[in-house]
Amino acid sequence: MTRLAPTFAALKSQNRAGFVAYVMAGDPDADTTLKMMKGLADKGADVIELGVPFTDPMADGPTIQRAAIRALEGGMTLKGVLGIVKRFRETHADTPVVLMGYANPFFSYGYAQLAADAAASGADGVICVDIPPEEDTEFRSALDANGLSFVRLAAPTTDDKRLPQVVAHTSGFVYYVSTTGVTGAGSGATGDISAAVARVRAASGLPVAVGFGVKTPERAAEIGKVADAVVVGSAIVEELAQNGVDQALHLAGSLADAAHTAR
Repeated sequence: MTRLAPTFAALKSQNRAGFVAYVMAGDPDADTTLKMMKGLADKGADVIELGVPFTDPMADGPTIQRAAIRALEGGMTLKGVLGIVKRFRETHADTPVVLMGYANPFFSYGYAQLAADAAASGADGVICVDIPPEEDTEFRSALDANGLSFVRLAAPTTDDKRLPQVVAHTSGFVYYVSTTGVTGAGSGATGDISAAVARVRAASGLPVAVGFGVKTPERAAEIGKVADAVVVGSAIVEELAQNGVDQALHLAGSLADAAHTAR
């Protein structure tokens, strides 16, 4: 069992929405990422999504694209990402960490080796944006063998025929993409999100975290009323790039508070 299950169980028992915070590993360097991760956990992040930088992040908007390029130019690698997780675990034993990335770096590293090394570093799961269910058996099996969750994404375009395939082997939680398009764009209608969350939750039996386009505490509170967790990435990444760690963590704290007090 990863840290995800008890985290979401505790949130449910408290009738609180969780807060999932994203940070790009290596943006602008490993030490800053570690400081951000520690600060996010201390500011109330229930789960940390740690971005694995990649040259062609097809699901991400300009903010996270730029962060990935900065990280790669600074020399960040997948092995370096796992090193950050290991350092984080020296001080923060309980906050779940999920790696979020793309198939190319994971495949190049080797699925079995990555799963073993990720588990050893203290990671709890992986979100891989661009491996469809029909092609994920090898990677998913490696993660399962090492006790890691494989978190899949569902979207407004995931219809009732497709949804059972998407959630069949998902564990930890389902990441619901609130809009069509890339990260940091749009926000989706709250009513539509409420219905979608209920549909995905019923199909999967898992908590549903909603992200893409959540930028303000007000929006986080709206989503926190209907979702099991609120995911924020681009807004935090942009604040870090523009104004530094302290301001980024201040924003994250306000978003966490909004999610936690939404109900």
